[in-house]
Amino acid sequence: MNTGKHRGGWLILFSFVLALALTIVPLPAMLELFRPEWLAMVLIYWCMAVPTRVGVSIGWLVGLMLDVSRDALLGQYALAFALIAFLTLHLHQRLRVFPIWQQALSVGLLVTLECLIVLWIKGLTGQSPGIWKMLVPAFSSLLFWPVIYLLLRYMRRAYQVS
Repeated sequence: MNTGKHRGGWLILFSFVLALALTIVPLPAMLELFRPEWLAMVLIYWCMAVPTRVGVSIGWLVGLMLDVSRDALLGQYALAFALIAFLTLHLHQRLRVFPIWQQALSVGLLVTLECLIVLWIKGLTGQSPGIWKMLVPAFSSLLFWPVIYLLLRYMRRAYQVS
């Protein structure tokens, strides 16, 4: 594979850094419950858009960054994000042709899976926060997906990320 043809790696990195910043910025307690899973949505988008550049290893690294930033058990988000990246890569050709509302439902399911994996790991360590508190971000991610998708697609086309 010739890596000389790849362009726009800085945009991919910037989108992950911005998503991490949106994930760790403090919010009021009521809004904190409804915070979308920004990093998961950005990971899903890039796995769909450029599957040869963003994959399971990037998902693992992004998950490790989230583990460190949330002071969580090291590897819980890494495992969840690697699984999300794997499933997105496996289904990316189907997901790309879905209308945006079906993509949003698929993203909602993938983020729900991520939340359930984190809930399962937290339950194993004896710190279960409750299933509904963990699943609300999946619903808000479903609602924010069209905005994230259209914004990242516009940026990818404008800067010719390949």
